[in-house]
Amino acid sequence: MRFFQGKTFYSLALGTLIGGLLGLAAGCSQGIHSPADQARLKFAISFPAERSVSPLDGRLLLLISTDDKREPRFSINDSAGTQQVFGIDVEGLAPEHEAVVDGTAFGYPRHSLAAIEPGEYWVQGVLNIYQTYHLKDGRTLKLPPDRGEGQQWNRKPGNLYSQPVKMRLDPQRSQTIKISLDQVMPEIPDPPETKFIKHVRIQSKLLTDFWGTPVYLGAHVLLPAGFEEHPQARYPLIVYHGHFPYTFEGFREEPPDPNLEPDYNERFHLRGYNRIVEEEAYAFYKYWTASDTPRFLIIEIQHANPFYDDSYAVNSANLGPYGDAINYELIPYIEQKFRGLGEGWARFTYGGSTGGWEALATQVFYPDLYNGCWASCPDPIDFRAYTVVNVYEHQNAYYLESRWKKTPRPGQRNYLGEVLCTLEESNHRELALGTRTRSGDQYDIWEAVFSPVGQDGYPRRIWDKLTGEIDHETAAYWQEHYDLRYILERDWKTLGPKITGKIHIYCGDMDNYYLNNAVYLMEDFLKKTKDPYYDGEVDYGDRAEHCWNGDHSSPIYISRLRYHQLHIPKIMERIKKSAPAGADLSSWRY
Repeated sequence: MRFFQGKTFYSLALGTLIGGLLGLAAGCSQGIHSPADQARLKFAISFPAERSVSPLDGRLLLLISTDDKREPRFSINDSAGTQQVFGIDVEGLAPEHEAVVDGTAFGYPRHSLAAIEPGEYWVQGVLNIYQTYHLKDGRTLKLPPDRGEGQQWNRKPGNLYSQPVKMRLDPQRSQTIKISLDQVMPEIPDPPETKFIKHVRIQSKLLTDFWGTPVYLGAHVLLPAGFEEHPQARYPLIVYHGHFPYTFEGFREEPPDPNLEPDYNERFHLRGYNRIVEEEAYAFYKYWTASDTPRFLIIEIQHANPFYDDSYAVNSANLGPYGDAINYELIPYIEQKFRGLGEGWARFTYGGSTGGWEALATQVFYPDLYNGCWASCPDPIDFRAYTVVNVYEHQNAYYLESRWKKTPRPGQRNYLGEVLCTLEESNHRELALGTRTRSGDQYDIWEAVFSPVGQDGYPRRIWDKLTGEIDHETAAYWQEHYDLRYILERDWKTLGPKITGKIHIYCGDMDNYYLNNAVYLMEDFLKKTKDPYYDGEVDYGDRAEHCWNGDHSSPIYISRLRYHQLHIPKIMERIKKSAPAGADLSSWRY
């Protein structure tokens, strides 16, 4: 889980809504305002020919901010401190031609330009450029490609933007403000290699066939101490699932920088958390190289795609066969290159949040390929608790069903239960950033992974992005294909014998995104299993927020940095109990 466009060569992709209602299958419209609600202010946005000689497609974003400490493009989020964004789709926008953002553009958190109070603001434009994909199944899609940044529109190499300018805005004043996207976001350098950290990248045949263009998978490999000195050793493999990593995270071969200026972490209310991160990364290096630490290969996978910073490591109608590509192409390549044992008893997986869901899903969908998963704070593993929504029974995702009142469903909370944003707000932010499931953010990627292909070729909506009305036909598809609790219960007769002793799930009971609700439902099922009993573990952290991973002895801001030290000993116990006769238990124990 991650919570880090008229006629002159452009057009509004879905038009303006009257009365704030919408029922288009493609998604939602650009605006929800009646004519009386329209602002008179307009923004005419273009890019110079030196930035592109060809017309461009994409999502054009207008950013308005009162924050003078950082650029508006880095200030759009679900927090109370978010700034304002408006978005329109552009198709074939030619250099030097203007696209107009006006009162019909859909915005977040204010939906209309008319709702912006007159005043002084920092203003910036960004074009998130789309690429045209011609898929093997005949679909033609326009999507934002990943360019090595992990699907981040505000720093994607090649995207165009303008420098922030402070100006006075009055939405009811008839005025057209011109903005030139004369800046381009820079390329991201390749991460360096070290004695311990190596990087691999392969072209996936499975994904290339699906997308109709070359698609690559990457991984960062942490080599064990003594790798070069023990050429006969072959190693067990751990897949550490999570979001797009620039390099192997949390591993530092040098002591912390004594001159590092301490920062302030808003989430943990700590000053100097950047120093703590470096200290823990160096502590992991010392643990990793200690003489009594078991020797493993640990990998973090790069599988960013046009919808998100990773694929959720499963096969999907919209993303393609990422699960098979990872498990049958990438991992065998890594095991061959770095002397992995290459057998199911010697592969393990863990991760948190998105990585927690992936760890459990990988074990469920590829039960013979892995010998244990440790899933922390996993994204929804039972869609009766898709955060706080039962997609099978509820009618609306944003509001409780009621005859006389309209109660919003919460989206995020802190450990005291104080609500930080609603589900509607999070989804409207995504809608402003991209139509047709193209925001590159959380609810859109769940939809892209779990949904069938819609009539327009893009992912079919689980609910109307504007109103929250749930599509129960889509929900039924989700259940049969990706509801992990349902799949385990449906297929326990055949799955159970393959995953006994392999499932371990951890979650804070005050998870910020209510992910503990689905864990409760999974636990209810697992505890009732028999023939065989699941023989695993489900554990909760008292008042613990998102990222709790089973460590009862440390606060989350520490334990979230210690996945490896926490789970490697558990993996060793699993190996002792389950390794088959004749397994290599010695070459890697030097």
